[in-house]
Amino acid sequence: MKTNKITLSLAVLILGGTTMLFSCKEDPNTIEESTTVQNSLEEQEVVTHVMTKEDQEKLTPQMVIDDLKAGNERFINQRATNRDHSEQVRKTKTGQYPKAIILSCVDSRVPVEDVFDQGIGDIFVGRVAGNFVNTDQLGSMEFATKIAGAKLVVIMGHENCGAVKGAIDKAELGNLTSLLQKIQPAVAAVEEPTEASQRTSKNAVFVDAVIEKNILLNLEETLVQSPVLAEMVENGEIKIVGANYDLSTGKVVFLNE
Repeated sequence: MKTNKITLSLAVLILGGTTMLFSCKEDPNTIEESTTVQNSLEEQEVVTHVMTKEDQEKLTPQMVIDDLKAGNERFINQRATNRDHSEQVRKTKTGQYPKAIILSCVDSRVPVEDVFDQGIGDIFVGRVAGNFVNTDQLGSMEFATKIAGAKLVVIMGHENCGAVKGAIDKAELGNLTSLLQKIQPAVAAVEEPTEASQRTSKNAVFVDAVIEKNILLNLEETLVQSPVLAEMVENGEIKIVGANYDLSTGKVVFLNE
């Protein structure tokens, strides 16, 4: 009888240990997926090339849009370019020939270069909460295009933007109060819903509408406030487009290309 009890206890201990071992194992599918991505990166040729003046001169605005779209697809599908950043740093120390300038929100969840799979020296990035244009941002865009040769200007907003939500709710805090007022025209321009109770940051549909309207209004404002950029658009030297980044998927949708 005692022997049976000991045997039973050992069996329980062994089974318990086995259960614990199985519970500590990683999901085979997760391991396989992670290994596949890692192997893919290791198999890629390491890119050391950086944008040159010759590269930049060959580009058209539409080619740059297509390049950013392709880069975003790589980002979404975990196929980012394998770059030697140290070598790119060395190669760009004497000059830069970016293909685009992108104005984005400051949101930490929108890493612009990563989102478009761009390397060192590929794009200019300007950032301000709410991605609106002002004199400083417009001057930066003029420098990037007229002087540095970039072929594309992108104004990019994003899903669930805190600055837009703050503007909708008329939040006030130090200098942030003045900043959020720059987004008020977009809030006012979205006519529906009309009920005040629905025009709040809790209404996701309304927030999305204001985010998109804010992008479009700033595209218009860019052309109005910058004769330099407007002339370049008229001459076909550059394009100015809007884009919206989905925090849930990593997808960038271009609005008016």
